Amino acid sequence: MVSGACPACGALVLVGEAFCEQCGHALGVAGCTACGAPAVGADGYCENCGMLQPSERDHVEIELEVAAGVSDRGLRHSRNEDAMALTAVGTAADTMAVGVVCDGVSTSLRPEEASQTAADTAVAALAQQLGEGADPETATREAVRLAAEAVFALAEQDEDAPACTYVSAVAGGRQVTVGWVGDSRAYWLGSGSEVLTGDDATPGTHMLTAWLGADAGEVVPHIRTFTPDGPGVVLLCSDGLWNYHSDPAALAAVALNATPRAAAQRLVRLALEAGGHDNITVLVIPFGPGDQSEATAVFPKEQS
Repeated sequence: MVSGACPACGALVLVGEAFCEQCGHALGVAGCTACGAPAVGADGYCENCGMLQPSERDHVEIELEVAAGVSDRGLRHSRNEDAMALTAVGTAADTMAVGVVCDGVSTSLRPEEASQTAADTAVAALAQQLGEGADPETATREAVRLAAEAVFALAEQDEDAPACTYVSAVAGGRQVTVGWVGDSRAYWLGSGSEVLTGDDATPGTHMLTAWLGADAGEVVPHIRTFTPDGPGVVLLCSDGLWNYHSDPAALAAVALNATPRAAAQRLVRLALEAGGHDNITVLVIPFGPGDQSEATAVFPKEQS
């Protein structure tokens, strides 16, 4: 049964055929979203017009029952080099929320690999360590160590050193423990809103003084445990947000009194409306008894 024409040469093709018998073109391959040519290479660029094709990573939303994150490519970058991970450890009555945000260093090769590898490695390590009874500071230190090793292993040679920043939070009980390397930030939003981290960067610039990567030297994370006075929100974000909106009180005005997902969406939208020059990633973790859930869902979306 004839199903149509080959998009490359126009020859008739049959249902179920994987290749055109006339020219050998692979059938069922999506065409370029810009010019329609069936010539998208393995690197994601159209071989006809050069357009980078949309990726499911352009806009990603992660949601627990009451904790959520949003990561967006922004308006100026061709890809999203940020990554995030979110999970929960414990029982419904005694749960710790665990979040990680990593920002790929754009001047390195394959920064998007570095950030995703670090985020995935760290959240898995944190969940395992906490599940085995380690305290949050010990778990955070081990998670950073393993994430740094995983990013180090991505380097194929000396001049190829994928790199990223790192920030994580463990929120549960009466305390919040954050760890960081680089200039991705953690905020406390609530009574006495404040920045919980200090940027590893030359003052007044974005020149990093610490990061994860084969060229990073010894990675020594900063770790801080914070005891809030009452309920609030732990916010993890990349510099795509705080470049535009860094004031804790202003961030609190947007993030509080909203669901975690709505708060994350609002904060990302603010950064986009301010210019969206960088990738933007936001994790919103409510702090308070019974706030976290054990079920995780991921919803990738195309960039609009």
